Parts: sequence; structure tokens; C-alpha cells
Amino acid sequence: MKNYPIIAKEGWLFIIVSFFISAYVSYVNVIASIPFWIISIFIIQFFRDPPRKISTKKNVVVSGADGKVIAIDETIDPYQKKKSIKVSVFMNVFNVHSNKAPIDGIILKKIYFSGKFLNAALSKASLENERCAIIIQAKKNPKQTITCVQIAGLIARRILCYKKTGDSVTRGERYGFIKFGSRVDLYLPLKTSIRVQVGQKVKNGESIIAELG
Repeated sequence: MKNYPIIAKEGWLFIIVSFFISAYVSYVNVIASIPFWIISIFIIQFFRDPPRKISTKKNVVVSGADGKVIAIDETIDPYQKKKSIKVSVFMNVFNVHSNKAPIDGIILKKIYFSGKFLNAALSKASLENERCAIIIQAKKNPKQTITCVQIAGLIARRILCYKKTGDSVTRGERYGFIKFGSRVDLYLPLKTSIRVQVGQKVKNGESIIAELG
């Protein structure tokens, strides 16, 4: 699995610009520069991407995002048109915003939708906001597929997905990033055993969300 820098490259330009501005203001007026340095530090923490210990247990599904589980529902997967269990993880501005592959497998389909920028914590954001979905066929059991959806929010308006149809993914591998937001939905087979609860905090690539049946 490819190693990624601890500060995501998506934030390098933001960090360089913010530090340049902070340094310039500091040169002119040290006191006035304090808010600019605070913003620079915030930008660094926002784009951090610390290494995570990936579970080696068989058949487990790891979280695709840092954040809090806000919903676990039996519903219809709108991308595969079948009954599924949906687990939604909401990211606030203090969470790590890189997205990790939940299982080992092959991407059968990648689908992007332009859309609205509603509060990502709302249930309707799943179908109305800007989003990018990938359908992953499990490596261990090709009959099993899951859908992983990156969803933008009020602030997040830049979804990045580095993978395309036909690419392979490894559990815990960084496959995308959502700048400044917001939510990841997982649609899992009905026989999946869910290992989290609503309100629980999870870490991308590390926390076990479920176990495939």
C-alpha cells in the first residue's frame, strides 16, 4: 500500500500561502499577525493525514472517514438499487478529511453527481448534495459489493476521488479527500454485522464499522 505524507498534498498550497501571509504580517506588526498564525495552524491540522493501524481481521469493513456515526439505517442503496444497511459518518472541521477504502476489492463503478451544498448531517444530503460514489466488489467474496459515498456539505465543495472504474483498492488505502467537509456513507449487504453505534466516534482506516457475513 502506498505511503502518503503526514500532511496531505491537497493542503500544501493552502499552507504555503497562509504561512507567507502570516510571515509578512508578522514582519509588519507582530501583534496583528497572531490571528493569521492561528489560521495557519488550523489549516495544518485540517490537512493532516496521520498513519493508522489497519485491521488484519478477515471480512471486516473499516471506516472510510474520521468523525461520528450519525445514522445506521436499513434502506435502498440508490447506486446498486438493492436493500442495504447504510452507515453514515459525519466529519467536522477538526477531523482528518482523507478517505480510506473500507475493504480490499475492485472498483466496479465510479459515479459523480453535482448537487447542492446542504448541511451534510441532514439525511437528505445523501441524495441531494454533491457526491461521488464507488461500488467495490469484495476481493474475498466477489458476490459481495459495498458502496462508499463521499458527500460534500455546507463548506466542503471539493470532492477528490483518486480511483477509477477497474482500479483495485486495499483496506485502509487513501482513495480520496474532501476539502473542508463533510460525510461518508457506506451501503453494506443486509447480512452484515454492524460493529458501531450511532454517536460513536470512529477513525478512518482503523475503526471497524462492520463484519461481512
